[in-house]
Amino acid sequence: MLVLITYDVSTSTREGRRRLSQVSKKCLSYGQRVQNSVFECILDSTQFRKLKYELEELIDEETDSLRFYNLGDKHKSKVEHFGAKPSYDMEGPLII
Repeated sequence: MLVLITYDVSTSTREGRRRLSQVSKKCLSYGQRVQNSVFECILDSTQFRKLKYELEELIDEETDSLRFYNLGDKHKSKVEHFGAKPSYDMEGPLII
């Protein structure tokens, strides 16, 4: 399933900047960045629960925001892209 993850981490403190870096790195380990604080991740239900838990542990619920949008398995018909930063097919073959 495709999950869109968005976040807004307060960076007014040193700890906030550290949290922002940690959240970004965690999301990168599961998917691709499509905008500064927006990631697309292809996950199964176990991976989704694990990532959700890990991100919830990183943020400060008093100052930060974290959102998950589950676009499901038929996501290709639900996502349209225009402009810069084209995405790659995360389910396609990886050519190095």
